[in-house]
Amino acid sequence: MVWQSGTEFWSMGGYGLYVWGSFGVTGLGVALEVWLLRRGQRSLLNRLQRMQRWEAQ
Repeated sequence: MVWQSGTEFWSMGGYGLYVWGSFGVTGLGVALEVWLLRRGQRSLLNRLQRMQRWEAQ
């Protein structure tokens, strides 16, 4: 597609809300997944450290 202006690009031929909304929801989902994975990793590492301290006693 060829757009004559930036406004035409953002409106995407009338489907801009759908297109950019889809990108936004996907980006939010990816960011949430990364956050949840990091939180789970941190939780697991803390649990392993507690287990090591408990075994060392």
